[in-house]
Amino acid sequence: MNTNENEGPDKDFIEQVVKLIVENPDQVKVTRAVDEMGVLITLQVSKDDMGKIIGKNGQTAKSLRILLRVIGSKNNARVNLRIIEPEGSEVAPEKPADTE
Repeated sequence: MNTNENEGPDKDFIEQVVKLIVENPDQVKVTRAVDEMGVLITLQVSKDDMGKIIGKNGQTAKSLRILLRVIGSKNNARVNLRIIEPEGSEVAPEKPADTE
């Protein structure tokens, strides 16, 4: 792996893919941290692009996480993705599973 823990193929991958998905690629911020638990990729996008990154039922975010795990397994590293909620955005309240 790279000697600089702030750079890596996992960070480059997320940055490139997310910039292709969002409407505001200039507002995409990706950071990478390494500790004893593995690699943590932190992603920030504009409030307007958050829905595109999460996707319907979280499928886009789930897919990004799966692909990151594949990249990590090639380098014998555990890679996780954290998506930071932009300031001023509202999280929809979760609906109870049983609404009867």
